[in-house]
Amino acid sequence: MPQPRAWQRMLSGRRLDLLDPTPVDIEIEDIAHGLAFVARWNGQTHGDYPYSVAEHSLLVEQIFTRQNRAAPARWQLAALLHDAPEYVIGDMISPVKAAVGPEYGELDARLSAAIHIRFGLPAQIPATVKRQIKRADKVSAWLEATQIAGFSEREATRFFGRPAPAHIEGLDIHLRPPKVVREDFTARHAELLEATG
Repeated sequence: MPQPRAWQRMLSGRRLDLLDPTPVDIEIEDIAHGLAFVARWNGQTHGDYPYSVAEHSLLVEQIFTRQNRAAPARWQLAALLHDAPEYVIGDMISPVKAAVGPEYGELDARLSAAIHIRFGLPAQIPATVKRQIKRADKVSAWLEATQIAGFSEREATRFFGRPAPAHIEGLDIHLRPPKVVREDFTARHAELLEATG
């Protein structure tokens, strides 16, 4: 019996093997495009556009930088790319990930390692940095929950914790067309990549 196809053709023309991804088959334009069309919260958000993983990633990087002012550009880049594998495997809400089991996490880890290597980061991000990115991710989730996903502040705080006011001051979520988000994601990636030198 033939093996099922495990690669996906990207708009760049690359063929990304999902089971054995290599850095040479990863392009930022593919990531930005894919993430700009993947909806967070299973699409259950207010507004005329879906709230994309690309928009979320930009917000997480911004919060991470606020929380870790001395962080080098390489860890800001890691924050921007923290959900990058979702450009091909999609975004699953936490309850679905739990139901799917460890295979999702293993696939995510393989893709993350290839993406990190492609852009000059270590395959495995240091645990301390991963925890800092996760803290920023939770702040982002609280903002998203209360501003566009219909949660009360009390409910969001129960699930994600209440952020420090300084970490969310002036951060308002405005849903934008995928093309605009894709361009902003690509531009921010280029800035951070150049800063990592």
